[in-house]
Amino acid sequence: MDDYRRLADRIADDIAAGRLEPGQRLPPQRVFARRRGIAGSTAGRVYAELVRRGLVVGEVGRGTFVRAAPARPGGRALVESGATAAPVNLELNYPSAPGQAELLAPTLAPLLRPDVLTEALRPAAADGTLAAREAAAALLATPGRRPAADRILFTGNARQAIAATLASLVRPGGRLGVEPLTYPLVKEIAARLGITLVPLAADEGGVRPESVAAVHRSAPLSALYLQPTLHNPTSVTVSGERLRQLAAAVRALGIPVVEDRIWSFLTDDEPLAAHAPDLTHVVDGLSKRVAPGLTVGFVVVPEARLGAVAAAVRSGGWSAGRFAVEAATRWIGDGTVRRLVAAKRADAARRQRIVGEELRGFAVRSDPRAYFAWWELPSPWRADTFTAAAAAHGIAVTPGPAFVVDPNRTPDAVRLGLASAPEPDLRRALRTLAAVARGTP
Repeated sequence: MDDYRRLADRIADDIAAGRLEPGQRLPPQRVFARRRGIAGSTAGRVYAELVRRGLVVGEVGRGTFVRAAPARPGGRALVESGATAAPVNLELNYPSAPGQAELLAPTLAPLLRPDVLTEALRPAAADGTLAAREAAAALLATPGRRPAADRILFTGNARQAIAATLASLVRPGGRLGVEPLTYPLVKEIAARLGITLVPLAADEGGVRPESVAAVHRSAPLSALYLQPTLHNPTSVTVSGERLRQLAAAVRALGIPVVEDRIWSFLTDDEPLAAHAPDLTHVVDGLSKRVAPGLTVGFVVVPEARLGAVAAAVRSGGWSAGRFAVEAATRWIGDGTVRRLVAAKRADAARRQRIVGEELRGFAVRSDPRAYFAWWELPSPWRADTFTAAAAAHGIAVTPGPAFVVDPNRTPDAVRLGLASAPEPDLRRALRTLAAVARGTP
C-alpha cells in the first residue's frame, strides 16, 4: 500500500509551497490520524517517511517539526538571508582522506583474479579465516594489549556487531544500561529487540560507577552499552582511573559490557576491556577507518561467550561478506589502513581547529582528536527551532534529542558531524550557523 506515501507527498507539497514553514510543528500523530480518517500505524508511517526525506525532525516529548524548506522553482531558496552557497550535511560523519581511492585500489586488484575471486566469493564464517583474525587482532591492538585472535568474530559492519552482541546478551524485555546520551542506532536496535534502555548517571568524566550499582539494585541490568572512547556525541573519553572504577563495578555485579570503540582509531587510549576482559565485548569496524561502502565489523568476545555471539551473528544474518573480509585483511596487512588512520587523525585535528575559530565564544564540547562536536545552544534557541533554521540555510545538523534516552530530558543542543563536508564548506557552514545562533528564532 502506497497510501502513506501519497499523504507524505501532500505534506511535502505544503512545505515546498511555504504553507508549512521551517520550525512549524505538525499535529501529534493521533490527531493527524483522526483528521485524515486513517489508522494510527499509517500516520506513523507518514511521519517516518517525512523524516526519511529529511523534511521534518521529531523530538521525543515535544513533537514533530518542519525541518527544511526546499528551493522554490527556479532555484531560489525560501530563506535567502545568510544562506550558504550549497547544501552542507553535518549529520553524515564519514571521514575520507585525500587520495583514499587511489590508496585502496591496488590492494583490490589481486582479488579480481578469477582463482582468488572464486575463493573470496564463498560464504564467510562468523570467525572469518586465520589470516583475517590475525590481521584484526593487530588492528585492534592498543599499547600494551593485543586481543586474542581466536576470540574475534566478523560481521557486515559495526552496527551489526552491536546488534548481534546485544541479541546474545539481552533477552526481550531485558534492561540495558547506557549513557544518558547514546548512539541513536542503539535506540533503534533496542526497540527491534524488545530491549529497555536505562540511562545511567554521568558527569564530565563519563558514566559514574556508583550509578551502575544503583540502577542494577532497582531492577537487574542484563548488560551495559558504553562508548568510553570519544563518546558520540559529546567526545568525552573516560580516564584510566574512571575505567578502573567502572571495571570494578561491573566485575562486582557480574554485568557484561558492550564497549563501542568505533572512533578509537583516532586515539591511543586504553579500552575498558583491558580492565574487565572476561565481561567486555569490544565492538569496532572499518567504516570510519577506511570507507563506508566496503566495510567489516569486529567483535572481540570473552572466551566463554564465543558460541553465543557467533550463533547470534548467524541467526541474525549479520555475517560479513568474504570478499570484504579478504579486502580488509589485505588493507590491514599492507599498511593501507595504518596510512589512512594517520591521515584522518591529522584531518580531524584540522577540522577541530576550524570549529574553535568559527564557534569561538559558544558552549561547544569536543576533543581535539574527534570528528564531531556537541554544541549547547544559546538561549532562547531550542534544538528543534535551530535545526529547522539551519536546514533553511541549507545545513543539516543532528538535534540533541536524537541521542537522548530519557524523554523527559531533551537538551537544547545539536551535534555537528565534521568529517564528511570539504573543509571550505565546513568553515562556511559553521560561520553561517554562528550567525544564526547570534540571532533569535
